[in-house]
Amino acid sequence: MIAALVTLSIACLLIGSVHIDASVVFGILRGHDSGNQAWDIIVTQSRLPMIATAILAGAALSVSGLLLQTTFNNPLAGPSILGVSTGAGLGVAIVMLAMGGTIGGVFGETVGSYMATLLGGLVGAAVVLVILIAFASIVKSSTMLLIIGILVSYLASSVISLLNSVASEQGLHSYVAWGFGNFAGVSLQQLPVFASIIILALAASLLMIKPLNALLLGTRYAQNLGVNTHSTRNLLLVITGVLTAVVTAFCGPIGFVGLVVPHIARLALGTAEHGKLLPATMLTGAVVALLCSLLSVISPHGIIPINAITPIIGVPIIIYIIINRRRINYFN
Repeated sequence: MIAALVTLSIACLLIGSVHIDASVVFGILRGHDSGNQAWDIIVTQSRLPMIATAILAGAALSVSGLLLQTTFNNPLAGPSILGVSTGAGLGVAIVMLAMGGTIGGVFGETVGSYMATLLGGLVGAAVVLVILIAFASIVKSSTMLLIIGILVSYLASSVISLLNSVASEQGLHSYVAWGFGNFAGVSLQQLPVFASIIILALAASLLMIKPLNALLLGTRYAQNLGVNTHSTRNLLLVITGVLTAVVTAFCGPIGFVGLVVPHIARLALGTAEHGKLLPATMLTGAVVALLCSLLSVISPHGIIPINAITPIIGVPIIIYIIINRRRINYFN
């Protein structure tokens, strides 16, 4: 996976909608002047941030899926299943469709609509997360909490549909473009904030390896081992919510990565032990996100939306897992 990560990163540097010779690209990376300012900007301010964003977003969504699948003991749970992604989408929809894409009166003229969109996504995801944590203190069953998440997701989707029906043409176009998913939307200036939040949340997930392994044996067994399953579940929801909300707000609602990648990592390792599985899931998610990003720019007809590629990769894998569930070791 590390070799694939390096190879795909180099490929994403060299391949894009604008052709730049490899020697020129590596010269720009070494600080040499290419003689073409546009090429310098493309390499340093477009392709490099895109690669870093794809790696971090892929790892974040994949870890979110793994945490949810373990928490709910459900192989088909994903980061969007609890409604966090849809909540972020609702926040973005309110900004783009109901507020015209900007709330400059609050943020000032220099920040613009991007920060308004980002804040809307984060607030929407946070609201859904608070609702889920509130229900988690009442509902003790993980299955019932999963159903509540699905219902919240449907409710948020319904509000988004209502906003779409009354939105202006410009606002609707902006929201649809955001909904396609894009790893190239994080600029070099925005990358430190994006990376810091993702790295901190991924580090927090690594601290949860022992409780996650205990949950694999069942809730009662985990409680007998001294694990507070209620607080553990809430903490896992917070980590998942932060990872999903940040990626959704910055990159749009990226589908299937969080659902599929944990299964790819399990099939490759042949184990569900999180000490090995969690780092492998991070690497695999980064590789899958880079692959999707590369496929999106190699088309001669223009850039393909990420969400048009992820189902092509994800659906066959999910169908294979469903059909062969009884023969796959980590389900037993």
